[in-house]
Amino acid sequence: MPVPFESLLPFALITGFFGVIGTGLNISRHYSNDRKPGRYGLDTWDKQMLERDRRLTGSTRGQTSEPIAPEGFSINSVWYLEKLMQH
Repeated sequence: MPVPFESLLPFALITGFFGVIGTGLNISRHYSNDRKPGRYGLDTWDKQMLERDRRLTGSTRGQTSEPIAPEGFSINSVWYLEKLMQH
């Protein structure tokens, strides 16, 4: 049984918009991550290092090669008051 040609236009539009939205999401994640590939499978150590890098450089992906931390690093530490509940 042949497919009516009227049904191909909405199918093409829906497929095209899924592609546009997926590409837009990928590009926005790429640019929000300092133009580096996303990280996955992070354990506690990696998350702590990301937080340390954010406090040192202002960006979670930024790293510094300075052997001495800046002045404000000692007073901008994070104090966790309670454990986060992870489901």
